[in-house]
Amino acid sequence: MLVLLAALGAGLLFGLGLTVAAMVDPAKVLGFLDLAGDWDPSLALVMAGAIPLAALGQALGRRRGRPLLAAAFQPLPTGGPDRPLLLGAMLFGVGWGLVGLCPGPALATLTLGLWQGWLFVAAMLVGMAGHAVWRRRRA
Repeated sequence: MLVLLAALGAGLLFGLGLTVAAMVDPAKVLGFLDLAGDWDPSLALVMAGAIPLAALGQALGRRRGRPLLAAAFQPLPTGGPDRPLLLGAMLFGVGWGLVGLCPGPALATLTLGLWQGWLFVAAMLVGMAGHAVWRRRRA
């Protein structure tokens, strides 16, 4: 139960951070991605603050030797990027660049009640289900 509460708290904190940073506003994200036009550098400041904080968390985690709420750290995959990872990354980037949303901010937009967020999440779920069916048939 403690693990579920920690996951809920982390998710709520992450969603709040996305909302405060305006990552739930597709226009803001698209403005950041528009390097050749009217570029909005404010999300670069969000990254500049997030990266050192994440690095600090990683360093503290390594010093602990084990996670707070699990028996051991999950091992990192070996072998480098494979074709599915690269294709998924490209699809993610194209979708983010076209729409200005990715899964985390899209879920956070659901709290705002905007129909665009609901449509994006519905399309994302359909895509995830389609991928699961494709993988099952392929196996």
